[in-house]
Parts: sequence; C-alpha cells; structure tokens
Amino acid sequence: MPEPSTSHNPAADDVIVRRLGLVPYQQAFDAMRAFNDARDATTPDEIWLLQHPPVFTQGLNGKPEHLLSPGEIPVIATDRGGQVTYHGPGQLVLYPLLDLRRRNLGIRRLVTLLEQTVIDLLAGYGVAAVARPEAPGVYVDGRKIASLGLRVRRGCSYHGLSLNVDMDLRPFRQINPCGHAGLEVTQLRDLGLADRFETVENALLRHFLARLRANTPPDAAAPAL
Repeated sequence: MPEPSTSHNPAADDVIVRRLGLVPYQQAFDAMRAFNDARDATTPDEIWLLQHPPVFTQGLNGKPEHLLSPGEIPVIATDRGGQVTYHGPGQLVLYPLLDLRRRNLGIRRLVTLLEQTVIDLLAGYGVAAVARPEAPGVYVDGRKIASLGLRVRRGCSYHGLSLNVDMDLRPFRQINPCGHAGLEVTQLRDLGLADRFETVENALLRHFLARLRANTPPDAAAPAL
C-alpha cells in the first residue's frame, strides 16, 4: 500500500516517513501486518501518517456491549490492544513501525513516548494535557483528545496513535470510547486551535521524532547490515 508521499529523515536515525492521505482502515491494517511480517534486521523503521474514512475498530479486548449503536459505520476487528474506538476524516493517525529490540524500547516505554508526543504538541499551543496510567491516551480537562492502541509481533510495533484535530465527533456517542461509558472526547478545533491539518501533522511528527531520538541508544537505531 505505502507510497503517496515519502521522505527520508537522516537526522531521525534513518526513519522513513510516509504521508499516505486518506486510506481505508482495512487496507492500512493489512499493509501494516504485511510490512511487519516481511521485515528483517536490516529493514529501516517507518512512520505512517494518514487519515481513515469513518470506521469503528475493536481491539483484542473489545466487548460487544461497548458498541452502543454503530449504525451504518463499519466495525472492524483488529489485533491491537484495547477496546473500541472511532476513526474518521480530520483525525490524524500516526503508525510507528519500529524494531523495538533494535531501539531497546519496551512496549510501556513506547506508550509513554507516544503520549508525551501529544502532550508536547499541545504544550506548544499553551494547552495543558495529561496521560492516565489506568487508561492509555491523552486528556484535556478530562476529555480524551488522543487514543493509543499497539501491537508488537516479532519484536516490532504497529498500530499506534490517533489525535482528534478537526473532525465530526458525533460517532463517538455511538460507542463507549475505549470501553469507558460516558467518556467525553474533544479535538484541537474545539480548544480554539485552528492550524491547518498539515501544520499539526508536521508538528506531531517533529515531536515524535525528537522523543524517539532521545529514547534510542546512539548505536541502536541504524539497521544492522
């Protein structure tokens, strides 16, 4: 699947960044698994930035009762952790396809890294955000603005982070977001932040790469040849 816009980041430990635009969820899901299955110790890490058409996704721990009234929005079972969430246009998705063994990164550390990436982004806008150990994600005044769901196979990660930027939030009322009844969600637009989507995408990527570099040993990032 990958192609659209690709950039090489020599300052980012040879990470390949792919800006994929609007991609159906199942197509992206299949492509992530195929990439993970095909990679080896010499494969550079990749970061995929994209959006999805409207879809509900159920994690491995998903319970049917958290799908309140999906209506015409498709529901796709996936192999990430967590419960049900919603993806739609105007939501920024970042998938880190990383060799965690090579980077000496544990799954808990990667979750924290992704959460801190969003917290850093919002701090740049003057917005205070927090993470919750008992409920992964990022929250502003108790409302969820970013969700996380990861899968690690063969020591490598896929799935990742979704940040609500400027989207229709109504479908979140059709589920218990991430398995929490009554959980409110928010987005950058509702916080009065009106930057273009591409500007937010660039800023999120910049913060993620900075966090990734800071957490990767200098001799661990480059693929072994």
